[in-house]
Parts: sequence; C-alpha cells; structure tokens
Amino acid sequence: MPHTSTSSNAPQVKTIGMMQPLIWLVLGWRDIARSGWISILHGLILTVGGVAIVVIARHRFWLLAGALSGFLVVAPVLATSLYALSRAIERREKPNFSAVLNTWLNWQDKRLSKWSNDYWCMVQFGALLAAAATGWVLTSAALITLLAPVPINSPLDFVHHVMLAPDGWLFEIWLALGGIMAAPLFASSVVAMPLLLDRRVTLMQAILTSWQAVLANPLPMAFWASIIMVFTLLGLGSLMLGLIPVVPMLGHASWHAYRDLVDASQLPAREALSAPDSQFGNP
Repeated sequence: MPHTSTSSNAPQVKTIGMMQPLIWLVLGWRDIARSGWISILHGLILTVGGVAIVVIARHRFWLLAGALSGFLVVAPVLATSLYALSRAIERREKPNFSAVLNTWLNWQDKRLSKWSNDYWCMVQFGALLAAAATGWVLTSAALITLLAPVPINSPLDFVHHVMLAPDGWLFEIWLALGGIMAAPLFASSVVAMPLLLDRRVTLMQAILTSWQAVLANPLPMAFWASIIMVFTLLGLGSLMLGLIPVVPMLGHASWHAYRDLVDASQLPAREALSAPDSQFGNP
C-alpha cells in the first residue's frame, strides 16, 4: 500500500482497497472474542447511556433526536479503551482491565508531563467533540421546534410530522444539516484518537492526519462511514440492545482502520506507565 505523505516528521498516510472496511469488521469481532466480557461491557455502558437519554428526553423528542446523535459524536473518545485492548492483543499482551485502567489514568510514561498540552491532547479532543455534539443538539432542537407544524413530543410525532410530512422540507433540511456537521467530524476523528493513544503527536497533527487519510481514500472511507451509520441505526432500532455488540465491534475495527491507514512507526510511542502482563508471550 503506497504512502501518500512524504514528511518525515508526520505520520505516513496509506491508500487502501475499497473492501478493506469489511476486513476491519472481521478483525473487530476477533478482538471481541479475545477480550471477552470487558469489550462487551463497553457496549453495555454506552447502551445504558443511550437508554438514559431516551428516559430523560422521552417526552421531548425534539431534544431526543439531537441528543442521541450528539451522544454518538463523542463515541470515538468513549471507544479509546477499546483501541487500547486491540493494541494489547496486537502486542500479545493481556486485553484486561489493567489495559483499560492504564489508558484512562496513566496513558504515557512521563509523569512530569502530566500538566502539558501533550498529556491532555486526548482530553482536549474529547472536549472539542463534546462541544460539537452540544452544538448539534441545540441546532437540531431549535430547527425542529421552530419549523415543525405541531409540537414534537414523541417518536410518532417525529415520524408523522417531520419524516412523512406531505409538504415542507423539514426532514430533508434536518438530514442535510446533520450531514454537513457530521462529515467534517468524521474526517477529523476517524483515526485521530487511535493515533493520539499510540504515538506522541500533537492534537493538530492527529486531526490533519485523519483528514489526509480520508482525502487519500475517499471511496473506502465513505464506505466505512456508511457501515458505521448502518450498524449504529440497527443498534438504535433494536431498542438499543444491538449497541451492546455493535459498539465494541466498531471500536475494535476502528483500531484496525488506523493501522491500515496510518504508518506512524517513525514517531515515538506513547507508552503507559505499566504495561499489562504478557499473556501470549513475546512476538
């Protein structure tokens, strides 16, 4: 797979085949099998979070629609420990709770740098995604509240008066606006979080690398975005229960997407303070 970037101080972006995202899904399922309950636990936690949003906003569907989609915007941050589990498997280490704990508490080996921007870059990126999600929630709520012909208080109201409205373009405008906001977020985050976890790069480097990966592989990445959307909709449409396997599958698959799209081997690794004990022996 040829490199498309030549700068020695930047991650190298590679080109991939159109069907490569399907291989990522297979590898994601393999990592779930090797990680066991700890992978499924991530899906369960996000499912509980989604159910909580539905319970809180069940009588305010104008808010619910934006809140659920905004919740999914920050999924790359919430999946960070899934990336760490896949990396542990790749390194023939134990994909256990210790790997997850190190990811969130001691994710690089220099204690003295804990107050630097370098140490907090993943938190900064998470805050940016959270701000974008909040902006979409407010935008979605304002759009539906202002333009819907009647108050939208339930999913049936949304279907009847927004999706299936005989006149007006509210649903089309809502989808288009969501797509306009989602596309740059996807391009910014598709490999950014795994790269920040794996290598010592700045937040701007990670985001630019993510954009380069998308621009170098427009059709495969559009296919990958479609796969993510379809599986997410299936998870949401199954009373959230489908998210239990879907979340870890997509999280682990995203790590393999990063590995196929970016060669960061020339950059210094960002090691945790204490690596998990080896389970499979040295490679």
